Amino acid sequence: MKNVKVLNLPLFFVFVHAFLAQADFAPYFYDKGPYSHNGNLALFSLSEDTPVGTQIYCLNGTDPEGQEVRYGLSFDPGSKEYFAVDPISGNVTLVAQLDREKQDSIDVLVSITDGQSKVVEKVTIFVMDANDEKPEFQNMPEIIDVLETTESGSSIYKVETVDRDTGSGGSVTYYLQNPQTSLFAIDRHSGVFRIKFGEKLDYEKAKTHFVTVIAKDGGGNFNGKEQFMSSSATLTINVIDAQDTPPSFIGTPYFGYVYEISVPGSEIFTVVAKDGDVGNPNPVVYSFDDGDDGVFYINKTSGCITLQSLPIYLKREIFNIKVRASEVNPEGRLTDYGVTTVVIRVVDLNNNPPTFYGENGPKNMFELTMYEHPPEGEILRGLKITVNDSDQGANAKFNLRLIGPGRMLRVVPQTVLNEAQVTILVEDSAAMDYEKHHFLTYKLLAVETDTPERFSATADIVIHLLDTNDNSPKFSSDYYIARIPENSPGGSNVVSVTATDPDSGPWGEVKYSIYGSGADLFLIQPSSGIIYTQPWASLDAEVRSKYNFYVKAEDTEGKYSLAEVFVTVLDLNDHPPAFNDNFLETTMVIGAPVKIEAQDDDAEVPNNVIEYAIMRAEPDNNIFDINADTGEIMLKSYIKSMAIIQNITKQRDCTWSLVVQARDRGQPSFTTTAVVKIDITEATQLSGGPLGSFLMQSRNKPLQILGMLAGVISLMVIVTVIISTATFMRNKKSNRILPNRRVRRRPKKQRAWDFKNPFKKPENPAEKFRVEEEEREPEVIVENVNYNNNVSNVVRHWPPPPCAPSLPPPPPTYTPEGRQWTVPTVSATVAVRPKKKPVMTRQDTVNKAMVSELKMRLEQKRLLTHH
Repeated sequence: MKNVKVLNLPLFFVFVHAFLAQADFAPYFYDKGPYSHNGNLALFSLSEDTPVGTQIYCLNGTDPEGQEVRYGLSFDPGSKEYFAVDPISGNVTLVAQLDREKQDSIDVLVSITDGQSKVVEKVTIFVMDANDEKPEFQNMPEIIDVLETTESGSSIYKVETVDRDTGSGGSVTYYLQNPQTSLFAIDRHSGVFRIKFGEKLDYEKAKTHFVTVIAKDGGGNFNGKEQFMSSSATLTINVIDAQDTPPSFIGTPYFGYVYEISVPGSEIFTVVAKDGDVGNPNPVVYSFDDGDDGVFYINKTSGCITLQSLPIYLKREIFNIKVRASEVNPEGRLTDYGVTTVVIRVVDLNNNPPTFYGENGPKNMFELTMYEHPPEGEILRGLKITVNDSDQGANAKFNLRLIGPGRMLRVVPQTVLNEAQVTILVEDSAAMDYEKHHFLTYKLLAVETDTPERFSATADIVIHLLDTNDNSPKFSSDYYIARIPENSPGGSNVVSVTATDPDSGPWGEVKYSIYGSGADLFLIQPSSGIIYTQPWASLDAEVRSKYNFYVKAEDTEGKYSLAEVFVTVLDLNDHPPAFNDNFLETTMVIGAPVKIEAQDDDAEVPNNVIEYAIMRAEPDNNIFDINADTGEIMLKSYIKSMAIIQNITKQRDCTWSLVVQARDRGQPSFTTTAVVKIDITEATQLSGGPLGSFLMQSRNKPLQILGMLAGVISLMVIVTVIISTATFMRNKKSNRILPNRRVRRRPKKQRAWDFKNPFKKPENPAEKFRVEEEEREPEVIVENVNYNNNVSNVVRHWPPPPCAPSLPPPPPTYTPEGRQWTVPTVSATVAVRPKKKPVMTRQDTVNKAMVSELKMRLEQKRLLTHH
């Protein structure tokens, strides 16, 4: 049993394997209908305007065993490959541009495989139309011939086009480009081209017509948008002439002339006419209709008009001759004709030029002598000129022109017919100047205007001018500027002036003179114009440095002109600097400069510019500096106190003597020295602040201190008066009527004169404004002159009488380094009846001493001034 089983087991597996191999089924495509985009491309259609690269379809199939499938796509050999497929996804992509007009269907082999079996199917893809083709003309452009007598509305051509699109994109309609201006029309649907109703062709107006025909399709979809396509072509219509137009003359109007020398048989004019039907013209013959009077002849074939008699026998000056031109048909008969007018004028021959005549016959030279500057418009009566042309009519018409320098003269008349008396007028009197022209030469020209020969004649006119005194002397400049050094000796030349007079003879001689407030020190040579100083004159720039006066140039008849002369006296350095006193005494406060000043009487810089320098200083030479420009003397910058000076000089004495030099900057330079005695005192900072400093610095200038005090007191009095006046006016304008009343006024205390230091801070601030007690004044009874009873009795206190206010409170106390100093001031109160005498303190004693010193210095200053 066991052996049998072993022998039969392999056979079972072989049987199963064979069964499984027979069960492998092939893959297949899904068939989802003709409008599906997912399947096997069966009955699929695609528009020809689909862009290349577009995914158009997706192949889709399956394997019954569930194996993974692959897709393929191929074309018949030699066919263009329009599509490509992704083998895994089955996406089909357009790879070449479609054109339905070239290929409207495409056969494609699509395949599906599971790796074991492969299924191939042939499908057809239809290409759908898009409106991408223009209509194409089949018989245009074209040239056609049309007889001009063709009736209006007649069809003369049929336009044919082809549009390879389908549907509305393949339907064509026709239009003309400019239908309003055209003689033609076209049927929109059939393309029949005809002459418009009511219009006629005319060969004589236009031999050829160019008409642009537009073919437009019905529109269709292209790339997702509605699109219309059109084409255009030109139809050329040649108009064929017909015998329907009479002859016409060429070159009208016609004018001919018979001259006085013409003879019979002379050719006068030739007319030319042509048949109006220029496409197929008939011959033309000529004849006279009217107006020839039998004196003219016309050649019937050439149209030449000739004279048949002598001009002297012509009875009219102008002939209007009617000439006919007639067509001759092939049978020899006269048909249509045209008529024109030929104007023939009998004219004089231009054989005589214009001619100038004087009193004794023809003349071409005329002379005249006259004074310069005659009045404008004056006739030159010395010129007797006549001009004549012996011809007749237009041949005797000519113009007169005067050719010469400027526009001084003009001729009258300017246009002459046959003969005229010539008049010459003055037009620009000022230009006729003897100083510019001793004589004037002109050409008188006569030129024919309306003749082809333009005959002309000329005559010379010479005018000799005589001089008059018509010019005033003229200076070379309107003003003259001169410079002369001061201290120049008398008779020194200053400047030379020049004036000229262009007149001739004695009228051109010039005499000079000067006048004016600044001319006293100067003389002028009458003939040469040289200005020089008086012999006794002494010029000093410090006395007067500027002179100006007028110079006059005059001719023999009194005509003159003026010019102005400016003389500057140049300053010389002839004055040395000078101090007010060669010995100066002053006081210097440490920290404040003292100033010395010298004067230089020279008039100009740099002669009066002074530089200062310290030549010597005793007892020490190294503690002072001086400002070279201003003369301010100051201590060296490092000297701040008396102790430093005493330490440097080893002396207790604070009085210095300085030798100061003043030097001007002139050439040569002058110097002056002065001795300056300086008392040095230490700077003081008082409790009075800036006012105390001012008084201390100005203690050597008592007049300045007194002036300042007087100004302050005056200001205070003015303010008091203003306040009192304002108070009085306010009370006066009050609208209250006061009855009789008694006014009690408490007497005020009067302050006694008290010399105090205004910059010393009081122990009690109220004490500054406290006044001593004083006896009361008796009550004052004021009678009210108003008796109105509308106001009850009112007790009113009168304002105090105006009085000078006390000094204002001092500014904040400034305490300088070192000891305090006081300056003399005046501070007081008025006391009418003081009860007790103020106690004199040590501070008051110092104040009095300072006041006494200021008064003493003031007296010394006055004495020095008087001496």
